[in-house]
Amino acid sequence: MKEHWPRLILRLDCITENASRVVKFCASKGVEVAGVVKGVCADLRVAGAMLEGGCASFADSRLQNLKRLKEAFPQVPRTLLRIPMKSELEEIVRWVDSSLVSMPESVEALDDCCKTLGMTHKVILMFDLGDRREGILLDTPKTTADINAWPCVSTNVGELESFVAVLKKTPRVVLQGVGVNFGCFAGVLPSASALRRLCLARETLASELGYDVHICSGGSTSSLALLERGELPSGVNHLRVGEAILLGQDVSWRRSVPWLRQDTAYLEAEVVEARVKPSLPEGETGADAFGNLQTFEDKGPRRRAIVAIGRQDVPTEALTPYSAGVQVLGGSSDHTILDVTDASVTNASTLWKWGDKACFSLSYAGLLGLMTSPYVFKDYRN
Repeated sequence: MKEHWPRLILRLDCITENASRVVKFCASKGVEVAGVVKGVCADLRVAGAMLEGGCASFADSRLQNLKRLKEAFPQVPRTLLRIPMKSELEEIVRWVDSSLVSMPESVEALDDCCKTLGMTHKVILMFDLGDRREGILLDTPKTTADINAWPCVSTNVGELESFVAVLKKTPRVVLQGVGVNFGCFAGVLPSASALRRLCLARETLASELGYDVHICSGGSTSSLALLERGELPSGVNHLRVGEAILLGQDVSWRRSVPWLRQDTAYLEAEVVEARVKPSLPEGETGADAFGNLQTFEDKGPRRRAIVAIGRQDVPTEALTPYSAGVQVLGGSSDHTILDVTDASVTNASTLWKWGDKACFSLSYAGLLGLMTSPYVFKDYRN
């Protein structure tokens, strides 16, 4: 069988092991885990590995991915992570069990779709507790200017009360829970105080609506740190976990999760040029192919290797060479340039030559890019 490069190696048994560790740890604290598969474009083999590890449901931000998941795993609940577009509401009702919402208009429109299709739909109401991405605010506006800018059904009440009013008149849309997002936009970290506010909002909604709002989704991988320290409020009973399972990492807290595996996925790319070159460019410089102005340090002649993968496939800053002493200098659309002068071998020129393979570990952004690229071969291993 012909081998292909560049290739992303996915170790399914390691992913299953991570999923099992996360699920068991969370279950010991009364927390259910939804396996977030958007980082691998809902790859069915990886999704199966997460399911084998005990994940109770799947979550993804793309409707196309959720359709494939329903066809492959029809009994496993699916949640749409991205707040819905008006243009896709009918498909959401048909293909997705629950979705995240933050606008009353979307709830009303979902109810209309449900009426047309003779179906019901579950939603999780998102709250903005500091990260300033999606979600409603808990505080009532204080000034006239605030009130005029507030997207409420009535300007006399806060957003929480507005949603209660909308949910009471949209019987085909059932509030399944409340949720929050941390770290994805402003980098705000999860905190016990913020999550206590989410728990209180859940209690308020259940009381006003007269039925159990049973999910309190306290974030994603970054909230595992609170669980480890015993700081996650007891009312939080659900987490949406992808990065920790897929890579054993937590980018928000800038750490490798010590009780998880980090050898779940890596990249191999082929060397297409290897030679000594000056470290400084020659001639007048402008912006690079992506509009960036770069600066260079004169280190004299350096041995460089170019590998055949570039920014069209993966952000070069998301790659970490396995070989000590190798530095990623940057890349263009199709090439990544390495400085291999200080590589930890007796003679770098005997290893870093044309046709050799370079190996890289990945960040979450790197995994997402590689899985999205049709030019990268996916190699599944156990």
